[in-house]
Order: sequence, then structure tokens, then C-alpha cells
Amino acid sequence: MRSIPGVVDVAVFRGAEARADAAPDLLIEVPHGATRTEDFAALEAQLTSPLPASLVDFFHVNTDAGAPELAAAVARRFILAHPARIAAVLCARIPRTFIDCNRRVDASPEAFAAGGVTPGLMPWITTAEDRARLLGLYDAYVGAFRGAARGALPAGALLLLHTYAPRDVGVEVDANIVQSLRAAYQPEVEPTWPLRPEVDVIGRDLDGRDWSPAPVVDRLRALLAEVGVTLAHGATYPLHASTLAHGHVMEWPGRALCVEVRRDLLAEPFEPFAQMRIGVEKTERLAGALSGAMGTFFESGG
Repeated sequence: MRSIPGVVDVAVFRGAEARADAAPDLLIEVPHGATRTEDFAALEAQLTSPLPASLVDFFHVNTDAGAPELAAAVARRFILAHPARIAAVLCARIPRTFIDCNRRVDASPEAFAAGGVTPGLMPWITTAEDRARLLGLYDAYVGAFRGAARGALPAGALLLLHTYAPRDVGVEVDANIVQSLRAAYQPEVEPTWPLRPEVDVIGRDLDGRDWSPAPVVDRLRALLAEVGVTLAHGATYPLHASTLAHGHVMEWPGRALCVEVRRDLLAEPFEPFAQMRIGVEKTERLAGALSGAMGTFFESGG
């Protein structure tokens, strides 16, 4: 596994007793890991499509702020608790503002709507040159992830880690997205949107079938409760076939956990239209619970 500039950062965390030639036991994927303003600006400068004005505002609202920091903290905690094992973090550096590394880009608009998720290739990407560039980056990321997953699974475990904004703001993803978001986040309007769960397991498909590993979810619920955090299960999104996470879970049944964490549990403070500062203490509080839960995969020969 290796990092690819502008595509994916790969970090390997090796326990003190781990074999030098061993494959990762725990693989953590952060497909929306481009969370810095510079990530957006670097790719925006390469595109030729006429983009909506101030699109960086949508980038900050929509990207998974705090997820890269939380993933690294989980990996560090995991190898301290399991010194003979290895954890690896794959963090995408491609802003989902342009193309989403957790979507099937061949899915139809109707499929994305049914899943309640944003599209794979955003509607403001209108030139053939931009589509080719973004699809090339996307293919490079997906290939890197699949290579890492083949090494880690099925013997290991997969954590699909995301963060979401505190409130479920219902706006259309179109050329007016920035104006819509600015209106939705007005001080008198923002509190009217539904508050999301602090942490939510994304494991149930559209038919209600639960694909999440029950012992791991139970352990996570108990560990989060110890630090005063409540775990929901399928309260926000279904595990939808238009997402790549759905494919990962289907390919490695019982070995993958998909989790959303509310960003105000990590950010100091939550600011919708800016690069957020992620709190170390906040991150460590959640990392301990996630690491402990993922350790369930490896207990009693699991």
C-alpha cells in the first residue's frame, strides 16, 4: 500500500509485536477525507467547468470534517490494545464536491434520490475534460482501496468511517446549492432542521435487513454509553446500493462496520462554512470506543 498524491493518503500503524511482513488486520476507509480548503482549491484550479460561485462553502458543509483525525486515533488505539496487529488508514484526498469516492458513478439519479444521498459526479461538472480527469482520480482511489482490502480481508476487519453535519439540512444539490445552504444555516432557520444522532451505524438496506456485525455494534453501544454518547442504528441513511460502502459490506459480510459521527462531537466549534479545528480530547473520547468495538472482531479467534 502506498499514498498517491491528490488521490489517497495511506498510513500504516504497526503494533510493537507485529510481524514486519504481515498484512493489516484493521483497515479504516475515509472516502470523504479531503477536508482541507487546500484540497478543494488544488482540484478546483484544474477544472474547466463553470462552477457555482463560492462552491467552497458547499465543500466545507459536505466534507467529512474530523473523519481523518478520528481514523488515525482509532488506529493508534487499536495497535496499543493489540500490539501484535496492524492497522491501516486510507484517506481519500479527492473532494466529493466534484466526484464522490463512496458512490457508484454509474448509478442513476433516481438511485441516488432513493438512497437519500448526493450524486457520484456532481451536476456542475459539465465538460468532457473534467469528467475524464475526475473519473481517472476516482478509478485510482477505488483501485487503491480494493488492493488494500484484498490484503486485509476476509481475515481482518473494515471500518468505513464518516462524519455528518449536526442537522439534516434538506436542500437540493444543484447550481443554487450555495445560496440554498446559506439560507438554511441562517441563525433563525438552522435550529428548525432535525437533529441527527450523535453516532449512527449504517447497516440496514432498503428492505430493512441488517448487515452490520451485531456483537461489534453491541460493544460500540456500550463503550459509547460509558462516555455519554448515544448510538443509533439506521436512523439517518440506509445502506444503499448506489454507495460503494454497500458493495464492501456485501463482499465481506460480517467483517465491515459503517459508522457516521456527528461533527460537533469532534469540531471546536462546528462551523458549516469553514475548515474546522478538530479537538484532540473530543477525538480521543470517541476513538477509544470505536477501537474497542473493532477489537471485538479479533477476540476468541474472531
